[in-house]
Parts: sequence; structure tokens; C-alpha cells
Amino acid sequence: MNPRILVVEDEDKISDLLRRGLSYEGYRVDVARDGQTGLNLARDNPPDLVILDWMLPGMDGLEVCRRLRSGGPVPIIILTARDSVADRVIGLDAGADDYMIKPFSFDELLARLRALLRRASPQSPEVLKFADLTLDTGTRRAFRGERAIDLTAKEYELLELFMRNPRQVLTRDVIFDRVWSYDFGGESNIIEVYIRYLRQKLEGENEARLLHTVRGVGYVLREE
Repeated sequence: MNPRILVVEDEDKISDLLRRGLSYEGYRVDVARDGQTGLNLARDNPPDLVILDWMLPGMDGLEVCRRLRSGGPVPIIILTARDSVADRVIGLDAGADDYMIKPFSFDELLARLRALLRRASPQSPEVLKFADLTLDTGTRRAFRGERAIDLTAKEYELLELFMRNPRQVLTRDVIFDRVWSYDFGGESNIIEVYIRYLRQKLEGENEARLLHTVRGVGYVLREE
């Protein structure tokens, strides 16, 4: 059965465009004009992916995103006119998997949608291990020894990338391509921000550093 897409967008022109375009591509489409209706539709007809406007009447898109994320791993793309790096970080931290600026290219949206659906397709879960760090790809839970580590969606993807490539220096370009799938701009510090988040969570008291900076090149997961 074709994937079900939930569109939560209060601008009629955009929601109608998405409904028609996605239906033409073969997707089943549900449309909500406000956040609470979107949550109700997601509960009654669980979607395979959500396209979510940030600025919604009543409950805003960030709160909808957080509630959707707390209910499971459904992929979420945020649509918004807010285009600063700080806004993108806020959206991703709320649990979004991708972030697109209005006005947007429908073809690009389709490409990102397909990429997220591929990532979300069922795969055999693995337990990745490096030193005393463990990452369960089935439950998306991480542990440092016996200590559980709570990760956002992007933190999880970033850590999984490093754990699938231990002791290999990953450049900024590789990280952008594999984790964000699009460019924030050459001067963006989004990677540094998320590396800092990960380090804060991975490095508890008396725990050795595992995530290292290779100046002028990128980052590497290795033991001291």
C-alpha cells in the first residue's frame, strides 16, 4: 500500500498544492489546517510521514512536532518561512527530521520525502558498539556503560554515522550530506552545535572523550 502522508498546513494555497501534487505521485494524503486536527488525524490514521507548518493557529508546529515525536519515530518535515540557522536548530531539536524554507521547490520536497521514507523503511535492527558506547538501532537508545543517553532525532543520526565509521575522520561535507542531506551554508556552525550537544551527553563525570575534533578536517570517533 502506498505511504500515507499527513500535511498540517493552514495556508490553503500550499495545502491544496501539496494534496494535489502528492496524490498525483501516488501517495495517500490527509490534510489538517491546525495542529490539534493534525494530531487527531495522526492518532486515527497513523501516517508514514508528516509535512508540518511551523506557524499554525492555536497549537504551533513545534508543539505538534514534539507530541508526534513522543508518540513514535514518524519522519517529520517542517515547512516555514523562518530561515535563520537558529530557527533550524530549534526545529530540529523539537524532533523534526528535515526543514524546508518557504517558498520551496516541490521536486526537492519530493526528493527529501523519498529519502526519509527510505530511512524509515523496516530494516533488521543492529546493536552498534564502540569502547563502552552502545547504540541500539532498533530502539534508537544509546548507553555509555550502564548509563542511558537520551538523544534527539538528529543527535541519534549523527551518533549512528560516527558509530558506523569508527576511527574514520568524517569531514563537514560528509556529515552535512549524510545527516542533514542539504547545506546550511559554508559558514554555518550547525555541526559544531550538534557535536557539542553529543559531547555533553556522551561524556559524563570521569568518562573519557570519544568524539574528537581533527582541526581543519572534521571529527572522528576514537578512544583517547
